[in-house]
Amino acid sequence: MKLEALIFDVDGTLADTEEAHRCAFNEAFEQLGIAWNWSRPTYAHLLSTTGGKERLAAHIDSLDASAGVRQGYMRRIEEIHRAKTRNYTRSVHGGRVPLRDGVLRLLDEAARSRVRVCIASTTTFANIEALLHTHLGESALDRFAVIGAGDRPLKKKPAPDIYDYVRQRLGASPDACVAIEDSANGLRAAKAAGLFTLVTPSYWTRTEDFSGADLVLPSLGSPERPLMPRAVSLLGNSMVGIREINRHLSAVSDLLAH
Repeated sequence: MKLEALIFDVDGTLADTEEAHRCAFNEAFEQLGIAWNWSRPTYAHLLSTTGGKERLAAHIDSLDASAGVRQGYMRRIEEIHRAKTRNYTRSVHGGRVPLRDGVLRLLDEAARSRVRVCIASTTTFANIEALLHTHLGESALDRFAVIGAGDRPLKKKPAPDIYDYVRQRLGASPDACVAIEDSANGLRAAKAAGLFTLVTPSYWTRTEDFSGADLVLPSLGSPERPLMPRAVSLLGNSMVGIREINRHLSAVSDLLAH
């Protein structure tokens, strides 16, 4: 089976965004007079819940407070999340959230190879748009055949809904699509959708269980920062390219055929 499409997650995969998200949440809390501050360990724990609003709800549920106080916070989730999104997009537009190593190179190679690229993310379209426009210019959205964002009324990862939505809009077989993820929830979603899945863990997800992945690498690699020998032995090259992805995809297809 020949590769037709790469489907990227965003947060932690296209860019290591989570520290910017954490800071944006904390800034929103301060702006709105809410006495919370999420440390890095606290936020790392909260990342097991996908979606910013869902993450807020999980935090509120965990508070040692009366039901009335928790309900009051629940009613403010939309307000908090709007403030957080404004803070985050300002940070992105300020150039403080770089793309992960090798991402731009692989996007460019996919375009040259006529492999379509898509996005399947639980983050909002506004967050995706800010990141893409900052790094890829005003025509950034045109580079993606389908963009599936968390604004859609679909079940969040680890449910496969966003991957199913993207693939169906694309009109491609699951066997011809490869998902690129960084988290266990993302991996579970992609595999439940029937996709070959490459995982490049981030700082926030590096201790999660990726045993179900088809391929796990520290990054996509680049000429400036090639993959180390152990990763090279898995991939067959010092950088992830369309040729390498096709080779691994074909190997899995041949194995399943027999």
